[in-house]
Amino acid sequence: MTIQEIQEEIISDFSVMGSWEDKYEYIIQLGKELPLIAEEFKTPDNLIKGCQSRVWLHTELKDGKLIFTADSDAVITKGLVSLMIYVLSGHTPQEIASAEIYFIDAIGLSSHLSPTRSNGLLSMLKQMKLYAIAYQAKINQQ
Repeated sequence: MTIQEIQEEIISDFSVMGSWEDKYEYIIQLGKELPLIAEEFKTPDNLIKGCQSRVWLHTELKDGKLIFTADSDAVITKGLVSLMIYVLSGHTPQEIASAEIYFIDAIGLSSHLSPTRSNGLLSMLKQMKLYAIAYQAKINQQ
């Protein structure tokens, strides 16, 4: 699926959930299902700056596509990074760098998160896009 198709799927999934309590439970469940980052990648270099919780994000290029793995010490934050990984992992650096990420606003997430969690989510997205731009530059140099 394309990044846009994945975002539309998330919007559809969230639209059938009635309350924000249900939506938060879903986000927490996503976090519990997130494949963990290898312990060797839980380094200060992989910590996302701007998150209230500790969030580690590791990126590698496999067959021309970026693969993200992550972990967090907070359950909701772990669910949020899981959503971002679902949307962006497995796509080319160019696709990620140029993608318009609109599902966050479309599902009402930005207005239902605390300011610190909202900033953390934006920091995750920013870091993932920066990795994509860096890998794209590296590919272009080859």
